[in-house]
Amino acid sequence: MSSLAGKTLFITGASRGIGLAIALRAARDGANITIAAKSSVPNPRLPGTIHSAAAQVEAAGGKALPVKCDIREEAEVKAAVTATVEAFGGIDILVNNASAIWLAGALDTPMKRFDLMQQVNARGSFLCAQACLPYLLKAANPHILTLAPPPSLDPKWWAPHTGYTLAKMGMSFVTLGLAGEFGPQGVAVNALWPRSIIATDALNMIPGVAVERCRQPSIVADAAHAVLTRSAKGFAGRFLLDEDVLRDAGVTDFSPYAVDPSRPLLPDLFLD
Repeated sequence: MSSLAGKTLFITGASRGIGLAIALRAARDGANITIAAKSSVPNPRLPGTIHSAAAQVEAAGGKALPVKCDIREEAEVKAAVTATVEAFGGIDILVNNASAIWLAGALDTPMKRFDLMQQVNARGSFLCAQACLPYLLKAANPHILTLAPPPSLDPKWWAPHTGYTLAKMGMSFVTLGLAGEFGPQGVAVNALWPRSIIATDALNMIPGVAVERCRQPSIVADAAHAVLTRSAKGFAGRFLLDEDVLRDAGVTDFSPYAVDPSRPLLPDLFLD
């Protein structure tokens, strides 16, 4: 299978950035996409809403269902899943993209921010999987793909921002557990992480990062597409890097993905 035509994707945080890029790549195949995100009205600090994203998905050739959804809220997630099934007849793919970030040490992390990261990242990914799995288990080639790094217990990734690392690694461990439980049942549960920092609005949370040394969200979208078009059977528990996925798919020139191909790239967090 090399196309997502007719497949239904439930993508969290798809109003902008990597989530939107994944949605648009699937839309070019003619996929059905639920854009589940909180942004329903324009924000001058963060461009993009579920409605503007839906318009882009439709323009790219897909079918879009914009749903205002805070993945911290169980009722909202269940309602979004129900709306998806009513609109498209089922769910083939869940992309856990939504994530909260706060890169600060323990003394500079308000508990409100700490709680937000745990609720959105690990708990949100688990909740969305729990809500989608009854439908994924009925799908022909079901996937759960979570934007999370390879698990690491190296203190160098924990000491500078324990709260964020805990939340992000929580997504990784949710992936590990769900892969063990549902991989044998035919659901491909895997994680994808960028080799280099991606030029998204999340960069505003990382002081001193030069956008010229980053890659475009399209590299993650193309890698996600390569993963999601694979056979789900026997394909679970992998912690994949975008560059490796695309290299395996035959890509040899990565310069088009760079914001500025003449500048050296910045490696993403949690990677040596």
